[in-house]
Amino acid sequence: MKKMLSMALALAMCLSLAACGSGSQSGSSSAAGSSSASQSGGSQSAGSASSQGEQEDTIADVQAVKDQGTLYVGITNFAPLDYKEEGSDEWIGFDADMAKLFAESLGVAVEFQEITWDYKVQELESKTIDCVWNGMTLTDEVLAAMGTSEPYCTNYQTLVFPADKAADFEGLTSLEGLNIAVESGSAGEKAAQELGATTVPVQSQANTLMEVASGTSDAAVIDVLMAAEMTGEGTSYANLAYSLNLNDLRAEESEFYGVGFRKGSDLVDAFNQFWAEKVADGTVLEVATTYGLQDAVVLD
Repeated sequence: MKKMLSMALALAMCLSLAACGSGSQSGSSSAAGSSSASQSGGSQSAGSASSQGEQEDTIADVQAVKDQGTLYVGITNFAPLDYKEEGSDEWIGFDADMAKLFAESLGVAVEFQEITWDYKVQELESKTIDCVWNGMTLTDEVLAAMGTSEPYCTNYQTLVFPADKAADFEGLTSLEGLNIAVESGSAGEKAAQELGATTVPVQSQANTLMEVASGTSDAAVIDVLMAAEMTGEGTSYANLAYSLNLNDLRAEESEFYGVGFRKGSDLVDAFNQFWAEKVADGTVLEVATTYGLQDAVVLD
């Protein structure tokens, strides 16, 4: 009996060792395979992992917008991009018109919501709006905080001042000693600060012009596209003028506008595809020409 028990124990031990040996070999093969894959195709493996991560992080905003039936667009009053003609409640402008077409391509209505520019990221993240589409400069801060479209328009910062004081502003290389009205959180605010101005932050670029017209600020720094549209003869601010390319003055390249979405939103790809189609069929140039932006819009 003891002999049979000993033989049984011996057999069990052999089987156990064989099993351990088999598992160890399999593990070694697996480790070797992983090591080989890492050496021969490590970047491919990393790319796959990254791709999976990106898919998991993608926000299905396109379907959400379709489900709610409306594309909510965050804007400020900014001619010639988003504005209302006197006596009208309809938002028009280059950005507004293109936003209507984008909503149409998604099969939904569009609703424009005026926002405080300084809180545009919070508006997106709280989902009170689906995108920011309002002549938004693609700054490093914007690129870090949002999912952004391809650039669609060029721009630079310029100085707006009372026309009868134009001589005082000619040839400036610094804004030190001047009270400059700026839109809070804008590229214009950054430009004015870098040039030494004492800044007077207000809610929108349009409000900066009111500051200058009323004499409460010496000048304003705004986008040249707005300055060209809203100052000078035949405009609401006929007594204001503009000059100076503040990007050149700071050795900065021209700026680009983009549309902002939530980080990871699939609306970014949907927009880029829509835009490419509208550039190809001539719609973008046609709408840009309507608002005098044919030389600023990006068509390639």
